[in-house]
Amino acid sequence: MTPPVVSFVGKSGSGKTTFLIKVVEELVTRGYNIGTIKHDAHSFEIDHKGKDSYRHKKAGATVVALSSPEKFAVIKDVKEEWRPERLISLFLNDCDCVITEGYKTGPFPKIEVLRKAHSTTPVSADDERLLAFVTDLDMKGPRPQFKLNDVKKVASFIEKEVIEIHKDEGVSLVVDGKVVELKPFIEKLIKDGVTGMIRSLKGCSKAKEIEIRIRRS
Repeated sequence: MTPPVVSFVGKSGSGKTTFLIKVVEELVTRGYNIGTIKHDAHSFEIDHKGKDSYRHKKAGATVVALSSPEKFAVIKDVKEEWRPERLISLFLNDCDCVITEGYKTGPFPKIEVLRKAHSTTPVSADDERLLAFVTDLDMKGPRPQFKLNDVKKVASFIEKEVIEIHKDEGVSLVVDGKVVELKPFIEKLIKDGVTGMIRSLKGCSKAKEIEIRIRRS
Protein backbone atom coordinates (compact mmCIF):
# COMPACT_ATOMS: atom_id res chain seq x y z
CA MET A 1 0.00 0.00 0.00
CA THR A 2 1.52 3.30 -1.05
CA PRO A 3 1.52 6.01 1.63
CA PRO A 4 -0.61 9.16 1.45
CA VAL A 5 1.01 12.09 -0.32
CA VAL A 6 0.60 15.86 -0.12
CA SER A 7 2.44 18.41 -2.25
CA PHE A 8 3.53 21.86 -1.12
CA VAL A 9 3.43 24.10 -4.17
CA GLY A 10 4.01 27.77 -4.93
CA LYS A 11 6.17 30.05 -7.00
CA SER A 12 9.92 30.07 -6.47
CA GLY A 13 10.74 32.31 -3.52
CA SER A 14 7.33 31.90 -1.89
CA GLY A 15 8.83 30.33 1.22
CA LYS A 16 7.42 26.86 0.66
CA THR A 17 10.72 25.14 1.48
CA THR A 18 11.02 26.87 4.86
CA PHE A 19 7.39 26.15 5.74
CA LEU A 20 7.57 22.53 4.53
CA ILE A 21 10.61 21.84 6.71
CA LYS A 22 8.83 23.17 9.79
CA VAL A 23 5.77 21.00 9.03
CA VAL A 24 7.99 17.92 8.59
CA GLU A 25 9.67 18.63 11.93
CA GLU A 26 6.27 19.00 13.63
CA LEU A 27 4.88 15.76 12.17
CA VAL A 28 8.06 13.88 13.14
CA THR A 29 7.69 15.10 16.75
CA ARG A 30 4.17 13.62 16.67
CA GLY A 31 5.63 10.20 15.88
CA TYR A 32 5.12 9.99 12.12
CA ASN A 33 7.62 8.50 9.70
CA ILE A 34 7.77 11.20 7.02
CA GLY A 35 9.36 10.96 3.58
CA THR A 36 10.00 13.90 1.28
CA ILE A 37 10.65 14.44 -2.42
CA LYS A 38 12.13 17.67 -3.77
CA HIS A 39 11.20 18.14 -7.42
CA ASP A 40 13.96 19.82 -9.41
CA ALA A 41 13.16 20.89 -12.94
CA HIS A 42 16.87 21.12 -13.70
CA SER A 43 19.67 18.58 -13.70
CA PHE A 44 21.62 18.00 -10.49
CA GLU A 45 24.75 16.15 -9.41
CA ILE A 46 25.48 14.34 -6.14
CA ASP A 47 28.41 12.18 -7.28
CA HIS A 48 31.12 14.84 -7.16
CA LYS A 49 34.48 14.60 -8.87
CA GLY A 50 37.04 12.70 -6.83
CA LYS A 51 34.50 10.50 -5.03
CA ASP A 52 34.47 6.75 -5.67
CA SER A 53 30.86 6.96 -6.87
CA TYR A 54 31.95 9.55 -9.45
CA ARG A 55 34.70 7.22 -10.67
CA HIS A 56 32.18 4.37 -10.97
CA LYS A 57 29.86 6.56 -13.08
CA LYS A 58 32.75 7.79 -15.24
CA ALA A 59 33.66 4.17 -15.88
CA GLY A 60 30.28 3.76 -17.57
CA ALA A 61 28.02 2.32 -14.89
CA THR A 62 24.43 3.48 -15.43
CA VAL A 63 23.49 2.73 -11.82
CA VAL A 64 25.69 3.24 -8.76
CA ALA A 65 24.49 2.29 -5.28
CA LEU A 66 26.18 3.41 -2.08
CA SER A 67 25.41 1.45 1.07
CA SER A 68 26.40 1.73 4.73
CA PRO A 69 24.91 0.41 7.99
CA GLU A 70 22.99 3.69 8.40
CA LYS A 71 21.84 4.68 4.89
CA PHE A 72 21.95 3.97 1.18
CA ALA A 73 21.84 6.08 -1.96
CA VAL A 74 21.32 5.27 -5.63
CA ILE A 75 22.58 7.30 -8.60
CA LYS A 76 20.80 6.16 -11.74
CA ASP A 77 20.71 7.46 -15.29
CA VAL A 78 17.16 7.67 -16.65
CA LYS A 79 15.91 8.26 -20.18
CA GLU A 80 13.02 10.35 -18.89
CA GLU A 81 12.01 11.70 -15.51
CA TRP A 82 10.41 9.13 -13.23
CA ARG A 83 6.92 9.84 -11.99
CA PRO A 84 6.80 10.57 -8.25
CA GLU A 85 4.46 7.58 -7.80
CA ARG A 86 7.26 5.32 -9.02
CA LEU A 87 9.80 6.85 -6.66
CA ILE A 88 7.39 6.49 -3.75
CA SER A 89 6.51 2.86 -4.53
CA LEU A 90 10.20 1.91 -4.72
CA PHE A 91 11.83 3.94 -1.98
CA LEU A 92 9.26 5.60 0.30
CA ASN A 93 6.49 3.03 0.68
CA ASP A 94 7.24 2.44 4.36
CA CYS A 95 6.49 6.05 5.30
CA ASP A 96 3.35 7.20 7.10
CA CYS A 97 3.15 10.16 4.73
CA VAL A 98 5.19 11.59 1.85
CA ILE A 99 5.46 15.35 1.42
CA THR A 100 6.67 16.65 -1.91
CA GLU A 101 7.96 20.08 -2.75
CA GLY A 102 6.81 20.97 -6.22
CA TYR A 103 4.80 18.89 -8.72
CA LYS A 104 2.24 21.68 -9.04
CA THR A 105 0.64 19.80 -11.95
CA GLY A 106 1.00 16.44 -10.23
CA PRO A 107 -1.75 14.05 -9.15
CA PHE A 108 -1.55 14.66 -5.39
CA PRO A 109 -3.49 16.82 -2.92
CA LYS A 110 -1.81 20.21 -2.65
CA ILE A 111 -1.21 23.02 -0.18
CA GLU A 112 -0.10 26.27 -1.78
CA VAL A 113 2.22 28.71 -0.04
CA LEU A 114 1.60 32.27 -1.23
CA ARG A 115 3.38 35.33 0.18
CA LYS A 116 2.08 38.75 -0.90
CA ALA A 117 5.55 40.29 -0.81
CA HIS A 118 6.49 37.88 -3.58
CA SER A 119 3.29 37.26 -5.57
CA THR A 120 -0.47 37.68 -5.30
CA THR A 121 -1.34 35.13 -8.00
CA PRO A 122 -1.67 31.48 -6.93
CA VAL A 123 -0.33 28.75 -9.22
CA SER A 124 -3.02 26.16 -8.44
CA ALA A 125 -6.22 28.08 -7.70
CA ASP A 126 -8.13 26.11 -10.36
CA ASP A 127 -6.78 22.71 -9.30
CA GLU A 128 -9.53 20.59 -7.76
CA ARG A 129 -6.85 18.81 -5.71
CA LEU A 130 -5.87 22.01 -3.90
CA LEU A 131 -6.62 21.51 -0.20
CA ALA A 132 -5.66 24.84 1.36
CA PHE A 133 -3.60 28.02 1.22
CA VAL A 134 -0.81 29.11 3.54
CA THR A 135 -0.67 32.86 2.98
CA ASP A 136 -0.75 36.39 4.31
CA LEU A 137 -3.35 37.31 1.67
CA ASP A 138 -7.12 37.18 2.00
CA MET A 139 -7.98 34.40 -0.45
CA LYS A 140 -11.60 34.23 -1.53
CA GLY A 141 -13.26 30.86 -1.85
CA PRO A 142 -14.17 27.76 0.14
CA ARG A 143 -10.69 26.39 0.79
CA PRO A 144 -9.16 26.68 4.27
CA GLN A 145 -6.57 29.39 4.75
CA PHE A 146 -3.66 29.32 7.21
CA LYS A 147 -1.23 32.02 8.26
CA LEU A 148 2.46 31.80 7.43
CA ASN A 149 3.26 30.86 11.05
CA ASP A 150 0.45 28.29 11.45
CA VAL A 151 2.81 25.31 11.37
CA LYS A 152 1.04 23.28 14.06
CA LYS A 153 -2.39 23.96 12.53
CA VAL A 154 -1.21 22.86 9.08
CA ALA A 155 0.37 19.72 10.56
CA SER A 156 -2.97 18.92 12.25
CA PHE A 157 -4.77 19.59 8.96
CA ILE A 158 -2.50 17.11 7.16
CA GLU A 159 -3.10 14.56 9.92
CA LYS A 160 -6.86 14.84 9.51
CA GLU A 161 -7.24 15.38 5.77
CA VAL A 162 -4.37 13.27 4.42
CA ILE A 163 -2.97 10.75 6.91
CA GLU A 164 -6.01 9.64 8.94
CA ILE A 165 -8.32 9.10 5.97
CA HIS A 166 -5.76 6.86 4.30
CA LYS A 167 -6.78 3.22 4.45
CA ASP A 168 -4.80 1.00 6.81
CA GLU A 169 -5.01 -1.98 4.49
CA GLY A 170 -5.27 -2.22 0.76
CA VAL A 171 -3.63 -2.88 -2.58
CA SER A 172 -1.69 -0.42 -4.71
CA LEU A 173 -0.97 -1.14 -8.36
CA VAL A 174 1.81 0.74 -10.15
CA VAL A 175 2.14 0.11 -13.89
CA ASP A 176 5.07 1.72 -15.75
CA GLY A 177 5.48 4.16 -12.87
CA LYS A 178 1.84 5.26 -12.78
CA VAL A 179 -0.57 4.43 -9.96
CA VAL A 180 -3.67 2.64 -11.27
CA GLU A 181 -6.89 3.16 -9.33
CA LEU A 182 -8.57 -0.14 -8.44
CA LYS A 183 -12.27 -0.79 -8.00
CA PRO A 184 -13.11 -2.41 -4.64
CA PHE A 185 -13.92 -5.78 -6.24
CA ILE A 186 -10.61 -5.93 -8.16
CA GLU A 187 -8.67 -4.77 -5.08
CA LYS A 188 -10.24 -7.53 -2.95
CA LEU A 189 -9.65 -10.13 -5.68
CA ILE A 190 -5.95 -9.29 -5.93
CA LYS A 191 -5.50 -9.00 -2.18
CA ASP A 192 -7.21 -12.29 -1.29
CA GLY A 193 -5.66 -14.25 -4.16
CA VAL A 194 -2.07 -13.07 -3.75
CA THR A 195 -2.16 -13.17 0.06
CA GLY A 196 -3.54 -16.71 0.05
CA MET A 197 -0.83 -17.99 -2.28
CA ILE A 198 2.07 -16.17 -0.59
CA ARG A 199 1.10 -17.20 2.94
CA SER A 200 1.14 -20.85 1.86
CA LEU A 201 4.87 -20.57 1.14
CA LYS A 202 7.42 -21.57 3.75
CA GLY A 203 8.30 -18.68 6.05
CA CYS A 204 5.57 -16.41 4.65
CA SER A 205 2.55 -17.39 6.75
CA LYS A 206 2.61 -14.15 8.76
CA ALA A 207 3.46 -11.77 5.91
CA LYS A 208 2.13 -8.25 6.52
CA GLU A 209 3.36 -6.59 3.34
CA ILE A 210 3.87 -8.22 -0.04
CA GLU A 211 5.56 -6.77 -3.12
CA ILE A 212 5.43 -8.35 -6.57
CA ARG A 213 7.21 -6.86 -9.60
CA ILE A 214 6.69 -8.25 -13.08
CA ARG A 215 8.79 -7.09 -16.03
CA ARG A 216 7.57 -7.97 -19.50
CA SER A 217 9.86 -8.10 -22.51
